[in-house]
Amino acid sequence: MNVSDNLVDLFRNFSIDILLQIVLIGSVSWLLITLFSKWVPILANTISGRFRFRLLALVPIFRLGVFIAALLLILNRVIEPQIENIIALISLLGLGLGFAFKDYVSSLIAGVVTLYETPYRPGDWIEVEGAYGEVRAINLRSVEIVTPDSTVVIIPHLKIWNQLLFNANDGRRQLLCVADFYLHPDHNGREVQNILYDVASTSAYLQADQPIRVVVHEQLWGTHYRLKAYPIDPRQQFEFITDLTIRSKEILAEKGIRFASAPAISQENNLSSKTA
Repeated sequence: MNVSDNLVDLFRNFSIDILLQIVLIGSVSWLLITLFSKWVPILANTISGRFRFRLLALVPIFRLGVFIAALLLILNRVIEPQIENIIALISLLGLGLGFAFKDYVSSLIAGVVTLYETPYRPGDWIEVEGAYGEVRAINLRSVEIVTPDSTVVIIPHLKIWNQLLFNANDGRRQLLCVADFYLHPDHNGREVQNILYDVASTSAYLQADQPIRVVVHEQLWGTHYRLKAYPIDPRQQFEFITDLTIRSKEILAEKGIRFASAPAISQENNLSSKTA
């Protein structure tokens, strides 16, 4: 028996009843995936902490499980569960998908591997090729992220295999935020360090059980301070950085501490490049 004969046998018993069953299976599967994908993120956004990330991570796993279950139920109604029929079906799919949808199938496989390796999950803040945002959904072919400007970026899983992936919180609620300050070198470094630390420790967005660090780098043009701390929720990172920046600048200005100016920085950079 050759492959063409097996392909004919696949649909020999196809009838209206089977067609209705396939439509019903597809409709129920679509409804389950749609409802789960819609309401679980809504529920997860009402809570915070690690449980939110675990709840969001269930969405792609549930979607894949429903898809596989629906596919098996449909195949069981379309073909006879015989070795010859299965081989014929695999041959057909392999030839068709291999030539026509190579990149698409590769992205699907990459999506399944992603669910297993979990380099990112819904709720993670990732950056790929300059696109930074929160993972909103992990589909079979691609991952959707929402940038701080509310722009949705769709990235195929296959593309991420060949690119550097930066994950800011990696499934946790701890996401490090950094506020930068560039000051004139004529100041008391210890005083500035204490001011920045106090500003962070009194922020309404601070996750109090995480450390606060003030890192100092001396440059030719002045002193670079980096205030590092963790917000309560990763979604508050931009409000947190804004709060740290505004209140720190107000206190530093009250203390008479000058900031490094852009023209001075530019002149120093030109001078150093000429010297080099």
